[in-house]
Amino acid sequence: MHRRIIERRLVLAGLGLAGPALLGLRAASAQPRNAAWPRSLNMGTAAPGGTYALYGPAWGQLAQEATGVQISYRTTQGPNQNIILVQRREVELGMVTMGVALQAWNGQGDWTQGNRFRDIRALFPMYDTPFHGIALRASGITNHAQLNGRSVGVGPRGGTPGTYYPLILNHLGVRPSAIRFGSASDMAGQLQDRLLDAFVFASGVPVPAFSELEVQADVNYLDFSEDEVRRLTTQYPELAAGTLPLGTYRKQDRPLRIVGMYNFAIAHRTLPEDLAYEITKSVLGQNARLRQAIAAASETLAENWTKNSFLPFHPGAARYLREVGQAVPDSLVQA
Repeated sequence: MHRRIIERRLVLAGLGLAGPALLGLRAASAQPRNAAWPRSLNMGTAAPGGTYALYGPAWGQLAQEATGVQISYRTTQGPNQNIILVQRREVELGMVTMGVALQAWNGQGDWTQGNRFRDIRALFPMYDTPFHGIALRASGITNHAQLNGRSVGVGPRGGTPGTYYPLILNHLGVRPSAIRFGSASDMAGQLQDRLLDAFVFASGVPVPAFSELEVQADVNYLDFSEDEVRRLTTQYPELAAGTLPLGTYRKQDRPLRIVGMYNFAIAHRTLPEDLAYEITKSVLGQNARLRQAIAAASETLAENWTKNSFLPFHPGAARYLREVGQAVPDSLVQA
C-alpha cells in the first residue's frame, strides 16, 4: 500500500499537473510566435520519483508560454537515454548530467557502445546533482561502507546514478549482494517493503522520492566520509565535493558530505537559433517563477554556465548568456 501511495503521488507530480498552477501560467497558445518555428517539441525527462520528472515540465511550461510552441514530455531512463533520443531527433529537448554528457561526447562508457554523440548542444545550467542515499532507520545503515553484502537500489539503469553508482561503490571497495535498477518511486517502494536494504541516488534535492519516503517511515540518510570524497573526486574529475546543509530533508540529523555533478538542459543542434534563444531567455530570465515550482531551480542561474567546460552551447543559448553579461568563449559555441 505504501509503495502505491508514493508511486501515485510522484507519477502525478512527474506529469507536471501542478506545474502550471504553481507557476501561475496561462494556457499556452498552440500557435508558435514565429511561423518558421515547429508547432511542437518533445522533451526527454526521466522516470517518476526523480527531479527531472518535476523540473522538466516546470521549465517546459515557461518555454511554451514564451514561444507558443507546444512542448510535450517523454518519460525516459534519464540522461543517457535523453542524449540518445536527442541525437536521433526523437526528442528535440532533454536534460543531462555533465558526467554522462562527457561520456557521450567522447564515446566512452559501455552505454555509448563507442559512439560519439556530437549533435547535442547545451542550452542552460540547471542544478547540481548530489550523490547520497537513504535507508530505513531499523536497518542501522548510515553510510556507504555498510552496503557490503546488502541489496541496493540505484535508480534507472540509463540514469546518472544507475551509470555512476555501481562505479562509485566498486571504486570504494563496496560489494553489495545485489544492485537493482528501476524508477526512483519503485526503489523507494521496495525499500519501504524491505525488498531493498538501501536506495542510493543522484538527483536535484530534495529528491522527491526521499521526501515522500521520510513521511512514511523513519529513515537514515547516507553520505560519504572525507576520505571517500577525496578518492572519488580523484578518480572521477567530473565529480565535485559538496555538502547538503541540515534542513535539506525533514528527518536529516546532520549536514551530509556528498559528491555531485551539474545538470544542463540540451537541444539538438538543428533547433532554430532564435527559438533556442527564446527558450533559454524564458527560463533563465524568470528564475523566481521557476523556483515557485521546484526548489532545485535556485541554482538555475546564467552565471552557472561555467559548470560546462566541454559541451558546445547552442548559438541561440550563447547569445542570451552573452546578453546578460556572461563571457561564453567562441570555442564553446557551435552550430
